[in-house]
Amino acid sequence: MILNIVTLVALAILIFAIREQIGDTFRNLARVNGWALLLLLPLQFLNYHSQTRLYQRLFATVGNKLPYRYLFRTALELNFVNHVFPSGGVTGISYFSLRLRDGQKITGGKATLVHIMKIGLTFISFLLLIVIGLLSLAIMGRVSNLTIMVSASLSTLLVVGTFLFAYIVGSQKRIDNFFTTATRVLNKTIQMIRPKHPETINILAAKSVFQDFHDNYSQIKRKWRQLRMPLLYALMANTTEILSVYVVFIAFGEFINIGAVILAYGVANFAGLISVLPGGVGIYEALMTAVLATAGVSAAVSLPVIVMYRVLNTIIQVPPGYYFYQKTIKGDKSNPSESLSA
Repeated sequence: MILNIVTLVALAILIFAIREQIGDTFRNLARVNGWALLLLLPLQFLNYHSQTRLYQRLFATVGNKLPYRYLFRTALELNFVNHVFPSGGVTGISYFSLRLRDGQKITGGKATLVHIMKIGLTFISFLLLIVIGLLSLAIMGRVSNLTIMVSASLSTLLVVGTFLFAYIVGSQKRIDNFFTTATRVLNKTIQMIRPKHPETINILAAKSVFQDFHDNYSQIKRKWRQLRMPLLYALMANTTEILSVYVVFIAFGEFINIGAVILAYGVANFAGLISVLPGGVGIYEALMTAVLATAGVSAAVSLPVIVMYRVLNTIIQVPPGYYFYQKTIKGDKSNPSESLSA
């Protein structure tokens, strides 16, 4: 409740701060190319198709063949959960584990690993897009020192984060120590709000999940050659989302350098991971605008486009996710195994 109140206040502040740009957006709607905006629909479908195939391939690597339709629906629900619940994406991991446990009898450790591997492959595939973005900016003479610094920082975070994850989960002892410590810290934090619950997360139960997590990671590690297709689907998911942003620029009659959009999208989404506000509201828009400015795109051009992209993206993605989410938590009568037991 507190975080949702903070979100509403942040949203109100954002709307007040950019009221002129929002006003310009509405005044300029007449010149926005509606046909160009319609391209968002097939791009978003391809985005979810890529995510679904990515999940399918990863589950196949650990020995589970899951239906396409089930995973497509789950991806929609997961997007809704990550948009609405203020947790920086952590709620999504929990929901995914519950969804797969009750719907497909997948263990929590395996579901968590697959979801984290999906996020990791999405980040790794973005490295290629960063290189393409920098080349595109260099060709147009738009590479400033600040742009290079942003790209280098983003790439470093991607590489270091990937190796750190592989190092921790590569050893049963390391993964046990790391996550047990993290669980204790979480319990201490939760106890500040719930004093009568010193161990909200059962450490012994958590350790069994860590063991399952490590065993499945070892299985994927042995079959690393099978990660080529998942990596390709991760790249497709990133590409369709970047093209979605660019389509809105085209709809506004702005043909900016695609490299600027790639870098801005990357920075904004990384920041969204550490933001507890739903959808990274306020932070996402501000960072995209700032990074685009380093590549020579003025705020007067970028901010109305980003606001429009966020609004349209939410309208396209959230309602179907909400619909399927509600069906799941209430119990899908067409398939009793679809309901979440809690």
